Amino acid sequence: MEAGSLLLQRLVMADTVIYVESGRVGLGVLGVAPAGSVKGEVLEHQLRVAVGPCWLEATAAVLNLPSAVDAVAETNVTLRRVPMVEFQKSLEACCNGGNTILMDVARAHRIQTDLVVSRLAKDAEARCAEWLLRQASNTDKGDCSVQLQQRKRMIATQLGIAPETLSRVLRHLRERSLISGTGRVVNLVDIPGLRSLAGV
Repeated sequence: MEAGSLLLQRLVMADTVIYVESGRVGLGVLGVAPAGSVKGEVLEHQLRVAVGPCWLEATAAVLNLPSAVDAVAETNVTLRRVPMVEFQKSLEACCNGGNTILMDVARAHRIQTDLVVSRLAKDAEARCAEWLLRQASNTDKGDCSVQLQQRKRMIATQLGIAPETLSRVLRHLRERSLISGTGRVVNLVDIPGLRSLAGV
């Protein structure tokens, strides 16, 4: 594949797993190429670089999930594509203990990657909406709410925003009738609206 080729697309389920035999691949979040630039895809936010020989975004394949990142060839690359079915069968053939460890490591890696991508690709409101949806639990009355057990400063740090920004975002979400409540309990009033805002 030539430099600039899109090898993986974020949030898209692949039917193959890519092994990079040689070359360099950037992983991150796509941006828009400026007018007159070289042809090909451009990463607006780069998380890391994979240099062959290596598996490309194997975490997604191990967990059978869509790719968490976009992958763009930075140089000409030589690839081997392994059908997802074959890859999954080879994982099942592993000994139980090894497979369990692999799954645990893959889950932890995916959580970290999703967190970093969220900070890069989403604005403060989208990140806050996503965090609220992840933390939500159903009450006895069938409502959906979040108990704010941490201080707002700690929550803001997790979201990569200032505490003042978090307060402003929560106020905006209340004004848009997406959430309600004050103090330590936040009620999720419009879950589809929050999902749309979060992009999930």
